[in-house]
Amino acid sequence: MFGGSLHEYSEEEEDLGKIYDNVLMRRLIAYLRPYVFEVTLIVLLTLISTAIRLVSPYLTKIAIDDYIVPKQLEGFRVIAFYLLFLLAVEFLFSYLETYRLQMMGQRIMRDFRMQIFTHLQRVDMNFFDQNPVGRLMTRVMGDVSALNELYTHGIITIVANLLSIGGIMFMMLWINWQLALVTFVVLPIILVMTTVYQIYSRRAFRDQRKFRAQINAFLQESIVGMTTMQLFTREHRSFEKFGEHNLKYLNSSIRSVFYFSVFFPMIEITGSLATAVIIWYGGGQIIQNTLSFGALVAFLQYAQRLFWPIRELSEKYTIFQRAMASSERVFDLLDTQPIIKDSAYPKQLQTVNSSIEFQNVSFAYREDDYVLNDVSFRIEPGEKVAIVGATGSGKTTLINLLCRFYDIEKGQILIDGLDIQQMKLDSLRKRIGIVQQDIFLFTGTIESNINLSNTSIQPDQVVAASKEVYLDPFVQNMPNGYGSEVKEGGSGLSVGQKQLVAFARALAFDPDILILDEATSSVDTETEYLIQDALSRLMSNRTFIAIAHRLSTIQNVDKILVMHRGRVHEMGSHNQLLQKRGLYYRLYQLQYKDQKI
Repeated sequence: MFGGSLHEYSEEEEDLGKIYDNVLMRRLIAYLRPYVFEVTLIVLLTLISTAIRLVSPYLTKIAIDDYIVPKQLEGFRVIAFYLLFLLAVEFLFSYLETYRLQMMGQRIMRDFRMQIFTHLQRVDMNFFDQNPVGRLMTRVMGDVSALNELYTHGIITIVANLLSIGGIMFMMLWINWQLALVTFVVLPIILVMTTVYQIYSRRAFRDQRKFRAQINAFLQESIVGMTTMQLFTREHRSFEKFGEHNLKYLNSSIRSVFYFSVFFPMIEITGSLATAVIIWYGGGQIIQNTLSFGALVAFLQYAQRLFWPIRELSEKYTIFQRAMASSERVFDLLDTQPIIKDSAYPKQLQTVNSSIEFQNVSFAYREDDYVLNDVSFRIEPGEKVAIVGATGSGKTTLINLLCRFYDIEKGQILIDGLDIQQMKLDSLRKRIGIVQQDIFLFTGTIESNINLSNTSIQPDQVVAASKEVYLDPFVQNMPNGYGSEVKEGGSGLSVGQKQLVAFARALAFDPDILILDEATSSVDTETEYLIQDALSRLMSNRTFIAIAHRLSTIQNVDKILVMHRGRVHEMGSHNQLLQKRGLYYRLYQLQYKDQKI
């Protein structure tokens, strides 16, 4: 239990990708285009903030050399006012820069999430068969959040840091190039430390990300399978396994914290070393009258401001690395083109008789593992047809292909003589209503679960559909009627009640083709009788297909298809198939062996 998906998550999250990729970066920058004004404003604010940070130490030099040392009070107050004013302006512009940057990042995250969600609604069922829900959730939330860090703490911040470093180095060289060069001696030390930190932190971060993914996968499966775990008393073992994953994540996090705790104090020590060098060499120059005291103080301030952006740049390494890996996975998802899509020139049906024909249809979910083999049959308009057969015989696959959730490898499927691959997908699926065995209800109300927020379905139509399937008495007894809340997955409703909601949903959309996929298997006998009574009236104006295991529910249909190993083994009415004494006869005997046939 849980092993397979954890392995998938481990392999997927282990590779962090390149630190920089030109193609990916161009695609990421493209998301800034709708925010050209915001980007321009942020860059302008960044330039102003950087310039102010460069001016402040130089004003300190002027204040010391021109006013404090010669004890000239006249004009000193003006310089002090300028310094206070610059601090206030620096705070204001830094605030505006950070606020605008964060707001832009949040909007880009919204754009990414909307694009991914829209794309997920377009891809076909085969895609979801191959991609676990947890992985897709990670794309929409986790990876998009990593990209947000790139926009808010990456691209523009790196430019600002580089501008600060360049500007500070220029000012230091301008004031005294000899002292500046002596100060820059410590930069190779910082470069070596940063490189070592990046190597070790990358390993720790990779492990941390991998083990966090394992925890997420295990937690998701544990919650979904909680009933099974409690039923088989597996809580203690699950607790132990969760503890193992949690301990691995803890250890990787501790390693990451350790490297962080070692690296940044070392940067501080190196900064102190630079300060000592400045005081030692600059103090000697002051004694020799080749450097002013104000210039020395300015140098100390510039040195302090020099190491801050250098330290920030080392942090951006991890952000860039994570963003490149996340963007690669996000774009890989967005670049996955749906296999099932409209043809270049879709055709419209000229009739609405809803005849259905399968012509020599073969299909495999996996290559060469055919679920259907050369299936052919025809359903006339308004005909009532049942499909029976053992588990795995291909019954539900027929319905999936009719709705074009998958495309067939061989043959044709026709509705009113038109190949469904030439029809528009939405027009095809609007004509088909399905009530499945496993019902999914959305969080919302009873009414919204019936009309699915389709404004063309009026409240009175919702009530009429509910009355037809005998759902209305149950809803009327709820506190808020059709406005009563439905919780996630329909919790709080019985399986039978959820199926009644699904019946009302299908009928409210008034389809030309109504399909029941074992839809009455979970309702009690009395409710099933009522539903059968309602369906006998509703089936009169539409083509009807029922997939059933209980043969008692299909004896009055016009035709029964008996599926066996992916083929139509028998076809005929209930009485005709019993007289043949073939596969249907044997199935009937198994269900009614104590009754006389």
